[in-house]
Amino acid sequence: MSKSLVIVESPTKAKTISRFLKGEYKVEASFGHIRDLPTSKMGVDIEHDFEPTYVVPPKAKKRVTELKKLAKDAQEIILATDEDREGEAIAWHLLHALGLTKKQESKIKRIAFHEITKTAIDHALENPRELDLHLVDAQQARRVLDRLVGYELSPFLWKKVRRGLSAGRVQSVAVRLIVERERDIQKFKAQEYWSVEGTFNKDSNFPGRLVKIDGKTLDKLAIKNEGEAKKITADLANQKATVIDIVKKEVRRNPAAPFITSTLQQDAARKLGFSAKQTMMYAQQLYEGVEIGEEGSTGLITYMRTDSVNLSDMALASAKEAILSKFGKEYVLPEPRKYASKSKNAQEAHEAIRPTDLMRDPESIKSHLDRNQFRLYDLIWKRTMATQMPEAVFDATSVDMEIPGEKKKYIFRANGQIVKFDGFIKAYTEGRDEEEAEAEEVEGLLPELKVGDKPKVEKIIPSQHFTQPPPRYTDATLIKALEEHGIGRPSTYAPTITTIQDRGYVDKTDKKFSPTEIGFIVNDILVEHFPKVVDLEFTAKMEEELDEIANGDKEWVPVIRAFYDPFHENLKTKEKEVEKHVEQLDEKCPDSGHPLIIKFGRFGKFIACSNYPECKYTRPMPEEQKIIDENSGVICDVCGKPMVVKFGRFGSFLGCSGYPECKNIKKIQKGTGVTCSLCEEGELVERKSKRGIFYSCSRYPKCKFALNLKPTGEKCPKTGDLLVETKDGMIKCSNKDCDFEKEPAPAAEEKVAAK
Repeated sequence: MSKSLVIVESPTKAKTISRFLKGEYKVEASFGHIRDLPTSKMGVDIEHDFEPTYVVPPKAKKRVTELKKLAKDAQEIILATDEDREGEAIAWHLLHALGLTKKQESKIKRIAFHEITKTAIDHALENPRELDLHLVDAQQARRVLDRLVGYELSPFLWKKVRRGLSAGRVQSVAVRLIVERERDIQKFKAQEYWSVEGTFNKDSNFPGRLVKIDGKTLDKLAIKNEGEAKKITADLANQKATVIDIVKKEVRRNPAAPFITSTLQQDAARKLGFSAKQTMMYAQQLYEGVEIGEEGSTGLITYMRTDSVNLSDMALASAKEAILSKFGKEYVLPEPRKYASKSKNAQEAHEAIRPTDLMRDPESIKSHLDRNQFRLYDLIWKRTMATQMPEAVFDATSVDMEIPGEKKKYIFRANGQIVKFDGFIKAYTEGRDEEEAEAEEVEGLLPELKVGDKPKVEKIIPSQHFTQPPPRYTDATLIKALEEHGIGRPSTYAPTITTIQDRGYVDKTDKKFSPTEIGFIVNDILVEHFPKVVDLEFTAKMEEELDEIANGDKEWVPVIRAFYDPFHENLKTKEKEVEKHVEQLDEKCPDSGHPLIIKFGRFGKFIACSNYPECKYTRPMPEEQKIIDENSGVICDVCGKPMVVKFGRFGSFLGCSGYPECKNIKKIQKGTGVTCSLCEEGELVERKSKRGIFYSCSRYPKCKFALNLKPTGEKCPKTGDLLVETKDGMIKCSNKDCDFEKEPAPAAEEKVAAK
């Protein structure tokens, strides 16, 4: 008798499932999507209800032929792709690509599961369902919508900015968030402020901070300059402190909810340094199966694309058993803790991301995982365990101490915290973003104090600070912002972030995003001329409508029509308006007499005639011409021919003029004019690495001095080390142990304006 054919997406998933389906089942992989819109044309019939034309890509044709042959002879065909819109669409495309007609309906089954375990697969086989065409429609609507936007808007950007650019619906909104944050940073003016800190002693040293003067609570910017701070410290000289108030209270803290896709990506970014793309790649591997010794290929976590924080009753029971075994009975809850999703569209029938077997602790399988698989599994296991452990209990103490000055009364406050019961933090604590960590006051251990005590004043020190601009987005904070605005869904966060980097709209340095010049220009064009495409509320509303299509509450064609018609009409009227985004020089083309303009090419900006293509005059930008002039006369040390400056994807370089016979190339070092402070012979030059730009000695490897930030050429008045320019525009000492910091000197034009 012929076997039943089970089709999944990936060979790893097929291998894991094969362990549980022996004998009468043959498990095969489709290797992802086997049909898609064509790459050579739009593939959407706008006049006939946006009917898509699907084709089998060349790379999938051989696989389709193989699956067709297997399906023809199979007793039944079981479609076991993932249970989300993408998985449902793959199953639907399989039906069409394999020619499975209505006559064969009786032998076609659709099954789905949230974890690759024997129990889950057996249950799915016993409970097959119909293909959910509402989910298919929602995926198809998103694909058609994004194709319409990209296919019509991209050529528009080619004409006005640079060929090869593309615009996407969700990606453009992500770029807008990054651009607007960068402009907030550029507009930011740092304000100086001071704090007054004290060190006190009673049996042991403890810190305190000035919080009130003559009963008035000080805000962050209350002490504006060094003079005010020194007046306070002078008034406090040789004075004694008295404890006037002690507040003790018990503080309870609950664990964070189980992981969903967005929170997993955020915490993996904070704690492990993973990009969203890396997180999903390792999670996919853990879900589909890893070789675990004699067990073979084993699925270690539940499905990783989910917006539900729900845990199944089976998982809750397993968590209780695992907590009792690993941590002891005092860490077991009397009743399971259940969480409700904040998202109104979350599918509670689905589950949060959790280990398939909570008794399988990370250490027990560490030898079978690579380093990053282990770290991610460890994160998921600990977070899941923590959700079913008791709240943490702290004794928080706040102590106010009064120091009478000669003229005023000063109140210093010391905060301390003691863990009474660690509860869930025995297993896990949630990561924090940079701004949250900076805002949180560090609370240490305080000695036993009572009202009337007179702790010794060891020292009173004023400290200079500057207000900080809003931080640039990281993977974690960008995903958090997109989620808060209702933009994108679990499956879209990682590809969105990858796309905006691949398209050159944003750079990522020190794990933080900043827009490129192209990113600024494209965003400004879209914001001014196609506001709906990059409007946060409109994009969020579109996501809701896609959810309604998935739920069967709306038809997909009217939703697309309502967007497309006004979008297309607007596009036709914008051809001339957008010309002002082209930067025009106050200079005529020497060949045609037409104005010269700045254009963007594959390798950056260049100067060209505005009468292109009739006139093809071009020349490099001044900064590039300077590089060409500085490097003229360099001789190739391989063949002896002159080297010429070339411009590539990663900047300028020297290439032999004898290319392709001689392929010798050299890096062009961009000098800073600052002498190396270590060897005092070389010049600090700009270099690039995977982590971004840094500055090191031109005599490397003889001298290995390097700085992460650009040197100004000045030296620190405190240490004599070089001063560097921080990313937020401040000047500080390159010595990490030195706290010297100042604002940059105003530019010449600013000085003139001030006069």
